Amino acid sequence: MMGGNAGSMRAKGIFVSGTDTGVGKTIVAAAFALSLQKAGFRVAVLKPVTSGAVLVNGRLVSEDAELLRWASACTAPDSDIAPYLLREPLAPSESAAREGVVIQLKSIHAAFERLSTTHDFVIVEGAGGLLVPLAKDFLVADLVNALSLPLLIVARPNLGTVNHTLMTCECARSRGIEVLGVVINGQPEQPDQAEEYAARVISEFAAVPVLAVLPRCSGTDEKTLVKLLSECAEMPTLTKLLSLEAPHEIS
Repeated sequence: MMGGNAGSMRAKGIFVSGTDTGVGKTIVAAAFALSLQKAGFRVAVLKPVTSGAVLVNGRLVSEDAELLRWASACTAPDSDIAPYLLREPLAPSESAAREGVVIQLKSIHAAFERLSTTHDFVIVEGAGGLLVPLAKDFLVADLVNALSLPLLIVARPNLGTVNHTLMTCECARSRGIEVLGVVINGQPEQPDQAEEYAARVISEFAAVPVLAVLPRCSGTDEKTLVKLLSECAEMPTLTKLLSLEAPHEIS
């Protein structure tokens, strides 16, 4: 079962959020972007706010956004792909306050609209979970609603994930956010008992589908990992769920 109108997109895009920090939502978002890009879709990516941006050759960059850019082959300007870059690896609202930056919804929304007009699909990746504060009285969940996007939740496989995932689904529903489903990322080859039953319990109690259980691939760089995950059998499920039409001809 799925809430809302999962079959008809309100906007041509999806918002990817995690149950917590470090669950691999950037990797999952990048794998989906690469899968769509290989299928011929014009894919745009948007990482609205990055805390913990790093200096590369004298330029402040979002490492997450750069991975998403590579996977999607998106050629949009940096200012649209990663509008807000903050140095401190803290909650975005705190990083912004320390740096004297005011994060404004209208700037993010404008970037999303520009990307939407020139691409078939836009993948937006949040910061941490739904209740991470981006600015005063403005949470990640508020951004999802403002962009009118359905939500893809990325969860970890191990003990505690059922609670975190159900709370995230409950939070989304209470705020009127459509949850398309859950992707469990990092399943070990030989799962323990908790990792083995997590997908079944989440699907049962959250009343949303577990769309994919992606394997743990250790000892490999991020781009190789994204390539491996993009080739997983479950990736086409997302395309079908989103009812994406055949890609346009690119002139």
